[in-house]
Amino acid sequence: MHLDESGFSQRPSIVRTWAPKGCTPILRMAYSWKRLSAIGVLAVAPDLSRVRTFLSFQPGNVDGPRVIAFLRSLRRHLRAPVLLVWDHLPAHVSALCRDWIASRRHWLEVEWLPPYAPELNPVEYLWGYLDRTDLANFAPDNLRQLEGQVRRGVRRVRRETDLPFAFLKHSGLYPDL
Repeated sequence: MHLDESGFSQRPSIVRTWAPKGCTPILRMAYSWKRLSAIGVLAVAPDLSRVRTFLSFQPGNVDGPRVIAFLRSLRRHLRAPVLLVWDHLPAHVSALCRDWIASRRHWLEVEWLPPYAPELNPVEYLWGYLDRTDLANFAPDNLRQLEGQVRRGVRRVRRETDLPFAFLKHSGLYPDL
């Protein structure tokens, strides 16, 4: 299972687009913008036959208690023992998270990614894909619209079953895919 956090804002990712000749596209956005944090997981079956996507939105920044709450809720969906692969975000290495994980060694084992190597985390490719597709040039009026757009993008990724496998393969951690 690969876990990563990301921040989304009401400020759009500007990408190239098309318009009729002589009509420059205009993108309107709120002057003051807010951010929405998300925790995302790509859960890989041990036999590499299936990849499940899980997502949780958080107001404000992601901290230790929010990570623990997410892992608790994730446990209801993943009954087998779990190998969690994640980075060294301060919330992950906090004493609170370390103690919580240590008390769940019967079902949760942790492997750490090397520092400064986001390209090894397949969830980073999910965030990048959403930025280039569903969130490209999208200027929401509020965080609810932003959350809805991210959820629609993740649902689309779930339907296109090859995409999660492509994220895994591109990370280089699964050369046999």
